[in-house]
Amino acid sequence: MRKVAGLVAGFVITVGGYGQYRTQAQQLVLSNEDSLNAGISSSKTVLSGYGSAFYQRDFNKQESVLNLERAVLFVGHQFNNKISVFSELEIEDAKVAGGESGGEVSMEQLYLKFNLNPKQYIIAGLFVPRIGLLNENHLPVNFNGVERPLVEQQIIPATWRELGVALYGSLNHAPVNYSLALMSGLNSVGFEHGSGIREGRAEGRNATANNLAVTASVQSNWRDFKFQLSGYAGGTVGLNKRSADSLGLNSGAFGTPIFLGEADVQYNHNAFSAKALVTYISYPDVDKVNTAYAKNVASGMYGAYAEVGCNWLYNNKTNKQFISFVRAEVFDLNATTPAPPKAIYDGTEKQTHVIIGLSYLPIPNVVIKTDVRLMHTGAQNPDLVINPAPNALPYQQNNSFFNLGIGYSF
Repeated sequence: MRKVAGLVAGFVITVGGYGQYRTQAQQLVLSNEDSLNAGISSSKTVLSGYGSAFYQRDFNKQESVLNLERAVLFVGHQFNNKISVFSELEIEDAKVAGGESGGEVSMEQLYLKFNLNPKQYIIAGLFVPRIGLLNENHLPVNFNGVERPLVEQQIIPATWRELGVALYGSLNHAPVNYSLALMSGLNSVGFEHGSGIREGRAEGRNATANNLAVTASVQSNWRDFKFQLSGYAGGTVGLNKRSADSLGLNSGAFGTPIFLGEADVQYNHNAFSAKALVTYISYPDVDKVNTAYAKNVASGMYGAYAEVGCNWLYNNKTNKQFISFVRAEVFDLNATTPAPPKAIYDGTEKQTHVIIGLSYLPIPNVVIKTDVRLMHTGAQNPDLVINPAPNALPYQQNNSFFNLGIGYSF
């Protein structure tokens, strides 16, 4: 999939950042990274990047926040027709200061790409696997809403990257693309109640290579539709056998495994667009992890969302776009849990969100966004309320947020 495509059903489908196709009505959009990845860059060494900032109002808390969310700089180089290097450095929350929470400086990607033939290539290093819609395709100009879809933050952790090796390719006689990757697994020591599997990622830093994971995906285009199936399976214990046995955990490459499945579909026709995604995580031996590390992690988690949008400037002769959209999201980070005392159900982790908003792109690589998010959660479990503050307000199952943001890519 990491190549420039042509016209499909009256739309130009182009490479978005990080190897995923994206749509821009009647406009071929290429970043410098895309050109290098497609082998059509006029320069051997290229710079690229993206960034975003936002304002958010939390109406329950009566609090507002302004944040320079992230700035990413890409540097790539083509050594010859067969070998290239891709690197991205990210700064989150504007700065990192000693002794203060927030802020992060990290490598988002750093890998070598080896072209095998026009239809296949291999990458090796720190990369973002093809799971879900957003993971590869998370530039702020590529998704509606100031916030990334919550399902692809809470269930499928956005910009999920690990060290490993991956094969990407496409079939010769069918509109099918595929990927297969072997990479470092998750670390159950980091799993926390309320954050899914996000905190178990190594992201290239001292990954526990005693356990591994495999991911795979299949994509297909048919008329105005694009379909994808992807999956993940990997061990969650990076300890040696002696240490794992002492905690009652199964070690090895795929010991104490976790499984993730995902399916999505996208539809684009003229000014109208729609997408939907469903995903599920199964963690069969989570009771062992909860016992070993005193966690409260679920054995099953699910998420799904659907979105429709309309570009009201579709027939305009300029590159401008004005998109209205609505997205509904549901997820539960403790859909199934082991019996107490090995886990305690938390109703607040079962959530529904409705997002209604607008996106204005004066040019294809700059976006101004605004939206309103309405949230509803399950009831709070009093067994999980420990030492509440004397002035704490009663838990509210409904809340609303107003968001305003800007983003760019080049």
